Amino acid sequence: CGYVYLHFQLLVSNRKMSSTKSEPPPNAVKNGGKPYGKIILTLKNQLLPEEKLQMTPSQLDGLDSDTETDLRIYGCELIQTAGILLKLPQVAMATGQVLLQRFYYSKSLVRHPVDQTAMACVCLASKIEEAPRRVRDVINVFSHIRQVNLNKGSVGLENYKIKRASCRWRMVENLYNHS
Repeated sequence: CGYVYLHFQLLVSNRKMSSTKSEPPPNAVKNGGKPYGKIILTLKNQLLPEEKLQMTPSQLDGLDSDTETDLRIYGCELIQTAGILLKLPQVAMATGQVLLQRFYYSKSLVRHPVDQTAMACVCLASKIEEAPRRVRDVINVFSHIRQVNLNKGSVGLENYKIKRASCRWRMVENLYNHS
């Protein structure tokens, strides 16, 4: 009973506020910026800051940028393949790939294996996009993908990319194990 009354009061007060003419907030931005409370969103500040994009944690750990790029692509391909096998919507797969990319701008590929991170990103993305899958199913799909990749020969461009990224990943693992 109290909840309904409170909800009603909020509706009435919102109508009163919307019926009166309000002035634009003092922090309103012109020329394409959109005010949102006290936060100003523009194309310049909605992505990662420039200093985070220059030297990633992986590069600080000694990984060259080509290998890092290949591992990032490999992780996104893993997420895409797993999403297809799990029958996830494309939005969930894209969300998982964004999570993977953002994760590796704050953590190193040398210290956090890309296949395990991709698995976690698929789990999180499926829950975020309200298409949840059991953790057991995600683990089984990633195991299946790994088995298929190990059993395939080097036929086709996709296998070449995966094998190339796998070789580089083994180099990263060796680097990590010896340090």
